[in-house]
Amino acid sequence: MRVSSGHDLGPVPTRITVSADLVQQLIAEQFPQWSDLPVRAVADGGWDNWTFHLGSRMSVRLPAAAEYAPAVDKEHRWLPRLAAQLPLPIPTPLGKGRPSADYPFAWSVYRWLDGEPVTAENLTGGIADPVRFALDLADFLTALQRVDPTDGPPPGTHNWFRGGTLRTYDATTRTALEALHGRIDAELAREVWATALDARWDRVPVWFHGDVAAGNLLLDDGRLAAVIDFGTCGVGDPACDLAGAWTLLDATGRRAFRDRLAVDEATWARGRGWALWKTLATCARTVDRDDEESTAARRVLDAILEEHGTDVSSPR
Repeated sequence: MRVSSGHDLGPVPTRITVSADLVQQLIAEQFPQWSDLPVRAVADGGWDNWTFHLGSRMSVRLPAAAEYAPAVDKEHRWLPRLAAQLPLPIPTPLGKGRPSADYPFAWSVYRWLDGEPVTAENLTGGIADPVRFALDLADFLTALQRVDPTDGPPPGTHNWFRGGTLRTYDATTRTALEALHGRIDAELAREVWATALDARWDRVPVWFHGDVAAGNLLLDDGRLAAVIDFGTCGVGDPACDLAGAWTLLDATGRRAFRDRLAVDEATWARGRGWALWKTLATCARTVDRDDEESTAARRVLDAILEEHGTDVSSPR
């Protein structure tokens, strides 16, 4: 069975379809002050939410399935508090819509953030200075971790247990390894995974984003300009935010990123585990394909295994 492209923890959630006409109707009913603004779909608007332009300066995001709906209240409560303490713009809620007879969940109106989403293509050609990009990302995560975590949302179903233990993903990782038997160095991958599971974390919980991935980072003139989609954010172990070191950065950028964050061995090992889980799930799902997604996943997997093979430190 195909697993969720967004979270890879089980079957794909049953998504509902949302049209621009429906969004226009919801706006007219609940936010009449914006009813004269045009609505159009955002290209590549993501998986968890349907995203639409509202005029030129706002966006509308509507959860695509019941599993994604809890993020709405969380974002409205916490994003304004986080935004004031971060060095880059993040989404700013302008209004929270109610469920209606035609749409079953709460939904959001946000201020539109300018920028070009990071993609596999512009990672190699559109970023003016890859090391500067790595440092900017590290600085953003450092600032996020310094925000007071009091009463912040702990890992749970609202964010697929990001910020919690990697053991939540042990079964899916082992299943992926079985599917990839004979196609990758499964023994080394199991060693990386075991090292990540054994790496201890016993520190005070901190804020994390939960999905530091290409489409959630915006560029302006080749520089990191904004961070979006906080649906998986929470308070816990920030190692999940390190997965981007392998999925987004080359070896030079990865070293700069790690040095800037001053990441200890155990946290780095867990971060590598988060990257490995996601990458193995993608490799297993695309095992018989030869396309951009499968090629990129194999490239990330090679980087993870190669780095682990040269890392002699013990993450204890």
